[in-house]
Amino acid sequence: MAASPAIFDGLKLDGFLFELHRLDWFPPKKGISLSEYAREMCKKIKHPKPVLLGVSFGGMLVQEMARHMETKKVIAVSCVKTKHELPKRMLFAKYTKIHKLLPTGLVNNVELLAKYAFGETVTKRLELYEQYLGVRDKDYIDWSIDAIVNWEQTQFPKNLVHIHGEKDAVFPIAHIKNCITVKNGTHTMILHRAKWFNENLPRLILE
Repeated sequence: MAASPAIFDGLKLDGFLFELHRLDWFPPKKGISLSEYAREMCKKIKHPKPVLLGVSFGGMLVQEMARHMETKKVIAVSCVKTKHELPKRMLFAKYTKIHKLLPTGLVNNVELLAKYAFGETVTKRLELYEQYLGVRDKDYIDWSIDAIVNWEQTQFPKNLVHIHGEKDAVFPIAHIKNCITVKNGTHTMILHRAKWFNENLPRLILE
């Protein structure tokens, strides 16, 4: 959520085997569902049967996109596969609507935005995260938080590969089942554990 495609800068895949294309978030139309948003995002893909890779909210998005197009594989990182894996605080928000009281108007406060998006206090890494938090639109933040807490998925794509860090603070692994666990991986491991992804993604994509 709120991250720019720069979070994938650390991915260095063999150019003879893979062609990497990045997708940018676009402002959601008022009232659009996550499924409808996913259908619009699919229009930006020109290749047949792509491998879709998404992180956090993006991991939920690529699962929704797979409902609208044929995919070779779907790789979801640092996210959940169904509504049953959402942490209790998000389920609480769903039924109480308390998430609508969050001060999302302060999205230009990078430290606060990082707390929302990454589950981390970033005082020591403020400059680092400044380049990765690319979406500062209040309407988008409100929409994405609402889409996450109200996600109703119960069946995930059969070709899904779920990669999750054992120290993820946003989606605690205690609620997660049937995933590839990254030791000491946090919610932002796509940034800090790029070496792990570069070593393992080719096999996970091709096998």
